[in-house]
Amino acid sequence: MSVTATRNRARAKSGVPFGRLLIPFAGAALVIALWELTVRVFAVPIYLVPAPSDVWTALVENRQILIDNLWPTATEAFLGFLLGNGVAILLAVCFVYSDLVYRAFYPVSVALRTIPIIAVAPVFVIMFGNGISSKVLIAALICFFPTLVNMVVGLKSVDPQTIELMKVLSARPWEIFFKARWYAALPFLFSSLEIAATSCVLGAIVAEWIGSEKGLGNLIIQATYDFRTPFLYAAMAVSSALAVAGVLLIALLKRLVVRWK
Repeated sequence: MSVTATRNRARAKSGVPFGRLLIPFAGAALVIALWELTVRVFAVPIYLVPAPSDVWTALVENRQILIDNLWPTATEAFLGFLLGNGVAILLAVCFVYSDLVYRAFYPVSVALRTIPIIAVAPVFVIMFGNGISSKVLIAALICFFPTLVNMVVGLKSVDPQTIELMKVLSARPWEIFFKARWYAALPFLFSSLEIAATSCVLGAIVAEWIGSEKGLGNLIIQATYDFRTPFLYAAMAVSSALAVAGVLLIALLKRLVVRWK
């Protein structure tokens, strides 16, 4: 009986309680209800702040337009996510294994981070045009630095005694990397990927603000100029949903991969 009780407690801890899932939805519902009530009670003009019901109407009426422009932004964000994080991981490995490379190029990476993305975006558009290339590069740049920093910290966080033990046991360099360093860096990596999942969407939208003919960023700019505020909020809601979907996907992968956490 004690063994069964222990297993049941372990299963309960490993699962996600229903209450923990219900609380965020209840909080969001409360915010939306207060928003609706405030707009209706104070008769706020729709061109200033639309009510959630007006945003929902715009979302339903323009769903096809939003879906058609969702895919370009999602594609740009996904490719930028892969490129930015891939380069960051490779560079982090170089930093860990070469102190000279670290001292030479890590300050450059920090300097790139200090440049506002809204200032870099026009430069990329001038260099690479209004096509998908500039959007992907901007999305990659904005999610590059968090992954780089976290991976460097994660790869260095392995216990030095573990490294020495593996060397004594004649472990090869690639075995030390994948069975010690990479294992220790995985929690840091997934934490940075959760940040990058939202950052890449932001980067793609900012790039579309600078110059594009399609995408959610383009819809946001058009709706702003035309004072179509409910449609503007609907486009922002779709953008937010895209970013949240990315975060949830990374969280699911983290739960499956980093099982010891």
